[in-house]
Amino acid sequence: MDLDDTAWSYRIEFTQDNQRRPIITRELVRKDGETILDRPDEDDKADGNRLTQTYLEQVNANRKFREISEFLSQIRYLHLVPQLVREPDRSIGRIRDPFGGDFLEQLARTPKATLDSRLRRIRDALKIAVPQLKELNLHRDLRGVPHLRGLYEHWRPNAGWQTEEQFSDGTLRLLALLWVFLDGSAPLLLEEPELSLHPAVVRHIPRMIARLGRKSGRQVILSTHSPELLSDEGIAPEEVLLLTPSEEDTQITPAREDEEVKALLDAGATLAETVLPRTAPAKATQLALFGE
Repeated sequence: MDLDDTAWSYRIEFTQDNQRRPIITRELVRKDGETILDRPDEDDKADGNRLTQTYLEQVNANRKFREISEFLSQIRYLHLVPQLVREPDRSIGRIRDPFGGDFLEQLARTPKATLDSRLRRIRDALKIAVPQLKELNLHRDLRGVPHLRGLYEHWRPNAGWQTEEQFSDGTLRLLALLWVFLDGSAPLLLEEPELSLHPAVVRHIPRMIARLGRKSGRQVILSTHSPELLSDEGIAPEEVLLLTPSEEDTQITPAREDEEVKALLDAGATLAETVLPRTAPAKATQLALFGE
């Protein structure tokens, strides 16, 4: 990671003890190639309980590399569950819930000028996928609870207003995805952003990410099983990591370093055609036998 023109690296390795507690086997911090921290040290070897905690999470121990801690604390993870948006009482008390329990409250806490500007941009984008949408705003009910409202074209005047309770899962997921793209510049983690979205919409997610990344410098890391998402020709093989599970662990390999993938790409195959079969479970076809 590069913070303020300083090259930092942080490495952590861990296992677990007989009580299934995480135990650190290596914690290494370097700054511009110079080692700042290397654990376990002599104190750790004398007191094994020290290895149940990282120095990274301790403010009295991370002073020399607190920039890393602050950087990591800004990372945003989003995997919105539409039902939690519709029923926020399930997540009372949670702040910046990655599953959307306080998503509407996050919108409500945004300064009005910023909120209105973002909702206008999101409305214009949503109209491509939902042509009947005319307006989008945030409204508080008589109890003060925030609700998203969308005005849809309807043959009866003023009959087309709907709240998040009537929005489809795909509309809510796309709305949240567009919001988080506009909300900040810290690294963003997305888990299968294609869920509930039409393939024609999914194909444009990489370009949206690239365009916003050029403006904000934001790094986006996502997981996907979507051939539509991986069909974007702007995605370089160096940007794709293959996660291949085994009996003991999960192997992570850059797509360009996989010889079979490299050969297929050089022969003209697409990333979707080469990468997804490499990550498929070896015995997936046996699922068809379920119930016999």
